[in-house]
Amino acid sequence: MDYKKNVEIWLASSKVNEEEKAEIRAMDDAALQDAFGRNAEFGTGGMRAKMGPGTNRLNRFTLGKANYAFARFLLNSVENCREKGVVISHDNRFHHDEFKKLCADIFNRLGIKAYVFDALRPTPELSYAVRKLGAAGGVMITASHNPKEYNGYKVYDDTGCQIVPDAIAPMLEDLAKLPDPISLEMDEYPTKGETIVIGKEIDDPYVELVKGCQMNPDLDKKGFKVVYTPNHGASYETAIRVFQEVGYEIIPVVEQCNHDPAFGGTKSPNPEVAASWERPIEYMRKYGADLAVMTDPDGDRCGLAYVSSKGEIERLTGNESGALLIDYLFSERIKKGTMPKRAVMYDTIVTSSLGEDVARSYGVEVESFLTGFKFIGERIAHYEKLGEGPTFVFGYEESYGCLIEPFARDKDGIQAILLYTEMALFYKRKGMALDEALEALQAKHGYHYTTLFDTYFEGAQGVDIMNNLMASLRENPPKKIADIDVVEVRDYLKDEISFADGSKKAIEGLPPSNVLKFVLKDGSTYAVRPSGTEPKVKFYVETKGDRKEGLKEKAAKMNADFRAQAKIA
Repeated sequence: MDYKKNVEIWLASSKVNEEEKAEIRAMDDAALQDAFGRNAEFGTGGMRAKMGPGTNRLNRFTLGKANYAFARFLLNSVENCREKGVVISHDNRFHHDEFKKLCADIFNRLGIKAYVFDALRPTPELSYAVRKLGAAGGVMITASHNPKEYNGYKVYDDTGCQIVPDAIAPMLEDLAKLPDPISLEMDEYPTKGETIVIGKEIDDPYVELVKGCQMNPDLDKKGFKVVYTPNHGASYETAIRVFQEVGYEIIPVVEQCNHDPAFGGTKSPNPEVAASWERPIEYMRKYGADLAVMTDPDGDRCGLAYVSSKGEIERLTGNESGALLIDYLFSERIKKGTMPKRAVMYDTIVTSSLGEDVARSYGVEVESFLTGFKFIGERIAHYEKLGEGPTFVFGYEESYGCLIEPFARDKDGIQAILLYTEMALFYKRKGMALDEALEALQAKHGYHYTTLFDTYFEGAQGVDIMNNLMASLRENPPKKIADIDVVEVRDYLKDEISFADGSKKAIEGLPPSNVLKFVLKDGSTYAVRPSGTEPKVKFYVETKGDRKEGLKEKAAKMNADFRAQAKIA
């Protein structure tokens, strides 16, 4: 893409205001290449980019073009789309009101009804609202857990699920054929659609359904203190209401409860980042709390910190908390006689196998999908439409996302923090801390250690570098990692497993994805996946053993050796 030509188009256009032009003129050549040298693309979580002028940025032009393509897609694929309408929500990020109005205006221009929330709402409530209102689709304006410079755009189908690649392909083809975002002239339907403001009529039933997720609502909550932070995001009002109505003593992190788009009260809005926990942990110590729970800005991910058996404050990874919650939910379901005869749990190809082992021990089937909760949501809808098959009982990803009850079709951080809180209280009443519960679980099913390493590839050449890395790994995969033989190479782009003896086997049931997973002789794994939402590559390491000692060190050794072989700095 000729970035200089794109710059000229933007600077010459009367649609671009003087403030935006001044911002463009202030960029150096490297910044111009990054902003104008490619288009912002849809990835595993929709379109996500830094805000600002440029074709590779999130702004009123690039977002408008994407939303126009989505509107055309819905008109071509959903019967009575104009009458059914589209639901729009957003989190706390910069330009959210501008972007919300822009999307509603484009839908209205094409004769489509737009439902807009009266204020910010979390992603899972947007998903629920699509289903509740019988809408043709949904839009969530959010960059999830990304830093403040980012915003994003996620699209949902009429089941309340993010649209999977095969289904959204016609939209992306249309998007690619449309003129550049500055030159684009949008069609107009003779009868303009209306915009309807929604709020309490969605909040109330959603809150009741979340409360209904509890397994043991009558547990004694007296003296059990929970610190909660929404990271300045969209979950605050809903989550506080849920916690208060079910009777928990909640201590909100006041500095992080205002909807500040600059995230001024936290060092990171991402629950996976240790720095994001500094203030909640301070609150735990100050108030003598048993637990801290956190949602990310759009409320689909969560994390937790707890007081360990040693009296120290510790955190669980998404793999650990997920496995613990699976064990708690499934054991309680069986005890209460509410486990379906044929139950299924969904996870992803980079999720720890501990959760799978736990689920199978309860007779629950397990299906694994590509990263992106949309694939889990689609599978739930598939069996619903089929009218037969296993019954969904849990779905989760390693990155702090899970779904307990499928009235929403995306990961639901509010469901999650409520059930994690209940689980921690359940174990406390049994005289156990969460580290003791995890130790007992791994003593039974085997010890697992998982960790994630990221490498960023910023700038105009970043994507090319990532693509070259993946191509090199496919051409010359490692034979050993940390002196342990690689016995399988799972290439999810080729849908093929290559074994050490030269034989091959097809991977069935998954769409192609640019992921490589190396399985070692001792059962440890190393997976490589370029992020679908940020300019980085993720490296997932899992080590296993009959004792936990040495597993962390082994993971570090595997990572160092792999990166040395792949020539990654």
